[in-house]
Amino acid sequence: MENNRKKPEVLAPASSLEVLKTAVYYGADAVYIGGEMYGLRAKAKNFSKEDMAEGIRFAHEHGKKVYVTANITAHDRDLEGVQKYFEELKEVGPDALIISDPGVFEIAKRVLPDTELCPEIDIHISTQANNVNYRTFQFWHKLGATRVVTARELSIKEIADIDAHIPEDLEIETFVHGAMCISYSGRCLLSNYFTGRDANLGACTHPCRWKYYIMEENRPGEYLPVEENERGTYIFNSKDLCMIEHIPE
Repeated sequence: MENNRKKPEVLAPASSLEVLKTAVYYGADAVYIGGEMYGLRAKAKNFSKEDMAEGIRFAHEHGKKVYVTANITAHDRDLEGVQKYFEELKEVGPDALIISDPGVFEIAKRVLPDTELCPEIDIHISTQANNVNYRTFQFWHKLGATRVVTARELSIKEIADIDAHIPEDLEIETFVHGAMCISYSGRCLLSNYFTGRDANLGACTHPCRWKYYIMEENRPGEYLPVEENERGTYIFNSKDLCMIEHIPE
């Protein structure tokens, strides 16, 4: 039997119901979306419960899948709401939840099996969990995860090495496009420090993309310009990830 890993799933983000439908029409195998809480795209339009239900229905009618992000780094104050949120998600029946926090994972494992409406909601481990070695993949698999998303910093060789050491029924997901955050797998404190808006709760203000000048210690007030191109300075933020040339690999 042919190995399913040779047939990659094309997964696209969708910030709204309109974008979800467009992604499906243009050939995405699956989309990932955020609800109104507990995802890391708090500034996106995101999905109301009604839009989420409509989007999932639409995708399923076209043979596609929908995954819902719940990948914040949760504080104690979030946990009760997370449980209620997951109980509501059972009613709309996404194909998987994308989670990074072990406490949130525990809640999902407790809530999801208790339903006849949608017994097959998988759990995917977000890149925010810093998944960089095969033992981490094995750890999440033993706990019941069906897919682990690699840290965006891994090379193709490292991903291949992980693939060689994990069970065949554990899926690997990896980014091929998007911003490369200043911090490992996007776990950043800059935004919270500068503005009080926590990137790990979905409210990043992207200070790594702001324009900066350099000031030498012995010459206060003398701002030295930073060389930049039409896309920005990249002092903190590296260029956006673009793996299109490496997709065959």
